[in-house]
Amino acid sequence: MRLRSFHLICALLALALVVLAGCGKSGSSGNGISSKGAEEIVKESKAAADAATAVHVSGSLKSGGAPVTLNLSLVAEKGAQGEISQNGASFKLILVGNTAYISGSPSFYRSLGGSAAAQLFKGKWLKASATSGEFASFKQLADMRQLIDTTLAAHGTLVKGATTTVNGQPVIAITDSAKDGTLYVATTGKPYPLQIAKGGSESGTITFSNWNQPATITAPSSSVDLSELKALAGH
Repeated sequence: MRLRSFHLICALLALALVVLAGCGKSGSSGNGISSKGAEEIVKESKAAADAATAVHVSGSLKSGGAPVTLNLSLVAEKGAQGEISQNGASFKLILVGNTAYISGSPSFYRSLGGSAAAQLFKGKWLKASATSGEFASFKQLADMRQLIDTTLAAHGTLVKGATTTVNGQPVIAITDSAKDGTLYVATTGKPYPLQIAKGGSESGTITFSNWNQPATITAPSSSVDLSELKALAGH
């Protein structure tokens, strides 16, 4: 998996999250969301998510037939921290402001630059700008509200389904036939998105959990600056 494929992965995550899932503490009293229309339910769910300060995103989906798994903590206006993997090549990701840090497994570094890269970067963090270049694709993951706004904004015709439960929480299902997926919204407490299951060639399920629960985003104490390596290589 080379860096140029990260753009595809991040774009796919953004599209797939339209049919993704969020899971938060919702309390015990009904919020009346199930009596509203499908469009209004999605609108109010988006507003609840936008007002949150933190969330945890986890799950998997398919990219080109291969599973992509993610496990990330997002903190509004601060960044993200967690792990992403594809085809057994995993890497840890930390986004702090406009800076991205990546620490990959040996298989990840081999896919990035062969055996030499696997040896050179073993156990090390790579540092680069998240606003341009190879790591720019990860910037959207650092902006929690932008990611949520993007994923819940574009959709086809929405149809309100039945009430059910997700992870023991009561929800209302909203189906989007154009995207081949179902969004589940909490019907108690705040109407957070609870879960989205996506079908078709990009099938998978992503969960948003730990809404508003504090998460620490910390840059590694040491890292290899890719911009400096490129400058040296240019001489």
